[in-house]
Amino acid sequence: MSLPRCGAVLLALWLAEPLQAGALSELRLISEHPIDNMAAGNLSGLAQCGDQWLAISDREDNRLQRLDIREPVWQATEEPFELPEPPDSHLPWGMRAQVVLSAPVRGGQMDFEGLACDAQNNRYLVSEAYAAVLKLTPEGQAEWLALPDNLLPQARSRGLMHKHNALYEGIAIDPEAQHLWLAAEREQRGLLALEKQPDGRWQCPPAGCVLFRDAQTSGPSASAEASPAQDFSGLLLFKGQLFTLERQARQICRRTLSTGEAERCWSFAATAQHEPYRYPTPYGVAEALWLDDQGAWVGLDNNDRPRQDGETRPIVWRFAAPAEGWIATP
Repeated sequence: MSLPRCGAVLLALWLAEPLQAGALSELRLISEHPIDNMAAGNLSGLAQCGDQWLAISDREDNRLQRLDIREPVWQATEEPFELPEPPDSHLPWGMRAQVVLSAPVRGGQMDFEGLACDAQNNRYLVSEAYAAVLKLTPEGQAEWLALPDNLLPQARSRGLMHKHNALYEGIAIDPEAQHLWLAAEREQRGLLALEKQPDGRWQCPPAGCVLFRDAQTSGPSASAEASPAQDFSGLLLFKGQLFTLERQARQICRRTLSTGEAERCWSFAATAQHEPYRYPTPYGVAEALWLDDQGAWVGLDNNDRPRQDGETRPIVWRFAAPAEGWIATP
């Protein structure tokens, strides 16, 4: 997209009619950034680790993408690593078989769907295919975290993690790497919490691994014929609060650490449904989230589809923070 055309689109969004009473506050789009040289596309995670911006694709098993964001069009450079043998997922046999059969078709065996960093710049990648978390040091040494054996049974007993390709879709970690959160994507969606013990093992908290469970099965859609399930497509810990990216509702929500219940949500539907920015799918495409005091970064996984204006590259949208900030009380 040429910059003049982009400017015209942004102006149109800024001048859009105000929302009706009772509607969510609409985030204001500041800029958008196509990503060049991300060969596999399918942007599924985004994080700032120290002074580096990193991204992952759910089609690549052995590399991150380091992003140069100094120009409006961002440039990606591969950051390869050696992938260890994946752990036993403990998923039912049928779901494991679907992973094996679908990998050659979709590309990418691991299906990495979320990216987080701790204060030491260790990267944490969550694999949806194997329901596992890979820790990657800044030097590129990779190891799978030993998640507790009761994590998956607890999640499944609460109705989570029962559908192929609807497992972990987001990950968050605190700066000290003592607490870890995972987002179960949809049908049903939920949030799970883990704590690191003094001996270094990850365990469920005393109240259990399932922090939040939402049985809601329908939600906003760009198509009148389809009613996709409400979902979580990204997860972030920011200033001691959990934030979820909700692809179908086209919103970002702040959630409590104690229960996972939503405290406040902000919509980006006006941007996502603006005609030049629409994709030929009834499903949302927002899959990556990062926040700072000035705003939000939302990354799009277009799944190789062109949008209405012909753009085919991965896109990151930059939204201004709400006037009251991200943490203000409702």
